[in-house]
Amino acid sequence: MSYPNGKNLERNISNLVKRHGTPLVLISKKLLTEQVEKFKRLLPRVTPYYAIKANSHEDIVKTFVKLGTGFDVASKYEMELALKCGAKPKNIVFANPIKPPETMRFAMEHGVDLTVFDSEYELYKIAENAPGARVLVRIKVPNIGSVVELSLKFGADPVDAIPLLIKAHKLGLKPTGLAFHVGSQCTHVENYIEAFEMGSIIMHDAKLKQIPLSIVDIGGGMPIQHFDDDEDYFAKFAPAINKEIDRLYDNSVQLMAEPGRSFAGPACTLVTRVMGKSIRENKPWYYLDDGLYGTLSGILYDFCKYQYNVFKRGLTHISTLAGPTCDSHDIIARSVELPELDINDIVYVQNIGAYSTASTTNFNGILPAKTVFLP
Repeated sequence: MSYPNGKNLERNISNLVKRHGTPLVLISKKLLTEQVEKFKRLLPRVTPYYAIKANSHEDIVKTFVKLGTGFDVASKYEMELALKCGAKPKNIVFANPIKPPETMRFAMEHGVDLTVFDSEYELYKIAENAPGARVLVRIKVPNIGSVVELSLKFGADPVDAIPLLIKAHKLGLKPTGLAFHVGSQCTHVENYIEAFEMGSIIMHDAKLKQIPLSIVDIGGGMPIQHFDDDEDYFAKFAPAINKEIDRLYDNSVQLMAEPGRSFAGPACTLVTRVMGKSIRENKPWYYLDDGLYGTLSGILYDFCKYQYNVFKRGLTHISTLAGPTCDSHDIIARSVELPELDINDIVYVQNIGAYSTASTTNFNGILPAKTVFLP
């Protein structure tokens, strides 16, 4: 991770710990910028709409506003945050397929008129509370090989897309396009290719029925590297995505995406310390001051696996890392190769910016990690 005023990772982290204590989440503006630039370079025809759900830290949102991204919001809170940070209503999509009526009214009152649906019931609700809204029909697409499958809960069957778009038109809404999501941490480019094919067929059929569509929202799912030896799948399959986009959609079609993890994930590092140690199950156990109820919650809710780094050197032992709470479920990792650690030794985890601080709690009265934004 890059830090200002020096290249020595250990020295910079140690200085930040002395100043702020632990646990500590470090957010790098430089790395946030690099991720946006990488996305635009790899998918030049696709406009990114940052999925605020991944990490709603205000400085992250402000950074992306300045970089000119759009925003995917899923709630009134996220919408208010985007607007507060300077996002223009036209650059916000209300991408939750199931929305409270009062939030739809709030969206329209503030100029956010683009939203997503996947059922007839939702259309009636949108028509009543957000008349004249532009709508994208979300279709179910393959999620094979993705760490988090998102077609289980949302997405209309592709065969129902045209009837739903016709229904939207009859209800006075503005059918504008379609959306899909190939699943989070997607490592199968075939998911995208099949989804593009489905989308192209729907776009063609809609045009024949006098319902021209202009937007294709390809969702998120772009994977990041959690370990040093992980393959950069996003860079690997971007050329195939671009080829399919150019083959199936002419320049009149606006392509948009909802990257969350790929923008926030690599930009953050968790810094934690050993607060206790013991020998259990014939191996060292180290108790850290952050765990599953804190920044490492992604292990539970996002099926994440992280790389645990230390500054100590020496022979390594198969070790267990556990969190600070009294809950026996708060075990971070059971088989990690680590040198022998002492109380107050630092353990740090990179690429932890997405779906981590977003779901922390105050269980046992233990406060979440302090966040430091590094400009």
